[in-house]
Amino acid sequence: MNILTYLLAVLAACANATSSVLQRKANRRVPQKQNLSLRLIWSLLHEPVWFGGVLAITAGFLLQATALSGGELAVVEPVLVLELPATLILASWVFRSRLRRPEWSTTAVMAAGLAGLMFFLAPSAGRSAPSGWYVWLAGILINLATVGVLVAWAYHRGRSGSGAGRRRPARAAVLGAAAGAQFGLTATLMKGMTGAFSHGLDALFTSWQVYGMVASGLLGMFLLQSAMNAGRLIAVQPAITLSDPVVSVLWGVLAFGERVRGGWFAAAAGVCAIVIAVVVLMLARSPLLEADSGRTARGAPSPGWPR
Repeated sequence: MNILTYLLAVLAACANATSSVLQRKANRRVPQKQNLSLRLIWSLLHEPVWFGGVLAITAGFLLQATALSGGELAVVEPVLVLELPATLILASWVFRSRLRRPEWSTTAVMAAGLAGLMFFLAPSAGRSAPSGWYVWLAGILINLATVGVLVAWAYHRGRSGSGAGRRRPARAAVLGAAAGAQFGLTATLMKGMTGAFSHGLDALFTSWQVYGMVASGLLGMFLLQSAMNAGRLIAVQPAITLSDPVVSVLWGVLAFGERVRGGWFAAAAGVCAIVIAVVVLMLARSPLLEADSGRTARGAPSPGWPR
């Protein structure tokens, strides 16, 4: 595996983190009643900082596509969990706070867990695309159905009960998970697109994966805006951070035939994955992800976050 693939994946994570902070900053000014509607996009078009977020996520897509052209889904996508600590670092600058020792230490543990996951799994190349149109069709339908269920739950949650205008962490987290799952499908179509590109430029533009990737990416962007509008980064970011790589890795192993080591290697990789998940949940409690609401005083730790 080329070291450049890992570098491009890390840069993609940093670009995504930049996008998350800028888009959340823009969404703070938009009424929550516009959630899951096209009026939300219209309102965001009047927020200059939102365009910075769009440029950042576009750069992330391009970096991710380049990484996938030379690497596997099971390699590139788990690296994107570094988006969360990168978001914390950027948020410390945007919201004029500072990273504390627990945040630095848990970030180091995440990096160690990610390195262990890659070592124990040792993913190897599979097929350039799933064999058979029925594999694509079944996988896409299952992926979209999962996203649809999450969005339906969030929509119902937003319409039921009193205080519908309040920002609800659970709704924001579920929409974040839906956006992450949709971006996982986008990455999969991106991987299929890179396979078509290897047969020449003509094959690229006649490949349905290119247009599917664009449509999937736009839907993911819409869901991401709704998630950012529904709640704070503390609710949205962990859900995106975990759901995107999980969906992508499942596609890589089950559909693209990417091979990973079994036996005790798989058990050790499972332990590393659990460590990463726990660290993500710990980092999600950082006051830097709460600070974007304006309710947390600068330098004041949030409940449950040690000094």
